[in-house]
Amino acid sequence: MTDTVDKTPAPTVPPEQIKAIPVRHYGRWVAGVLVVAVVVLVGIAFSNAKINYSVIPDYLTDGTILSGAWHTLYISVLAMVLGLALGVVLAVMRMSSNPVTSTVSWFYIWFFRGTPVLVQLLLWYNIALVFPILNLGFYKDEMNQVMTPFLTALLGLGLNEAAYMAEIVRAGIQSVDEGQTEASHALGMTQGQTLRRVILPQAMRVIVPPTGNEFINMLKTSSLAYAVQFNELIKRSQDISSTSLAVVEMYFVASIWYLILTTIFSIVQYYIERRYARGSTRNLPPTPLQRLKRNLRLFGSFRRPEVAR
Repeated sequence: MTDTVDKTPAPTVPPEQIKAIPVRHYGRWVAGVLVVAVVVLVGIAFSNAKINYSVIPDYLTDGTILSGAWHTLYISVLAMVLGLALGVVLAVMRMSSNPVTSTVSWFYIWFFRGTPVLVQLLLWYNIALVFPILNLGFYKDEMNQVMTPFLTALLGLGLNEAAYMAEIVRAGIQSVDEGQTEASHALGMTQGQTLRRVILPQAMRVIVPPTGNEFINMLKTSSLAYAVQFNELIKRSQDISSTSLAVVEMYFVASIWYLILTTIFSIVQYYIERRYARGSTRNLPPTPLQRLKRNLRLFGSFRRPEVAR
């Protein structure tokens, strides 16, 4: 007599519940505590300093300071426009097959990038030692009358910036594929038309970010124009401190205005970069509000996550 085989399936055992064990980031806490401690110590040191902080808000909106901030802004804009326009010309000359124009462009870039901005400003301020009289045929005057503090600051800052912008523009032009140039020539475009209509529009994605950084740097570099008596923010702050004896306080006032200007133009630069990034990336970089929300979520990650179900 054969035994019957029990074919009843065995009961299914449910899988154990997964317990997610969070990774402990002790280094983050240590680094955070150290940073907070340093900030607190620095804050205590400044709070005990012999500085009259109460006068700083009063001078922030002083007419002399506002005039200096305006002069800083417009000399930076004009010098940047001059530097950008001349930088494009120098970049094209540098990439030219003509050895004369290429050598002149290389020498210009080498000289202006290799000498300090302050020295260049002082050389322009004392250019009358080399050319006492400016004679253009239709205009003649003493160089001391022509080379005003404004013109000195414009030439010193703008011509120096042109050397840096030339390298930025050249890098942007070289980032465009050579096939674009060949296709444009095949369509009958001239070299100038190819540069204006095809190369430069595509190169802007590479040119814009460092150009924005250069302008923000120009806002701060313009403070060197005080050495040639141009009434920018530092010069105006020193004028007030010479009579009120609030030297350090006025440096704080100038620093606050520099922070305000650089912050505003940093935001403008960000949105310009975001616009030019539309053709090169599928996902646009987050806006400041989106970054804030993401940082708040990251801050919540310090808490221990719940057990996964």
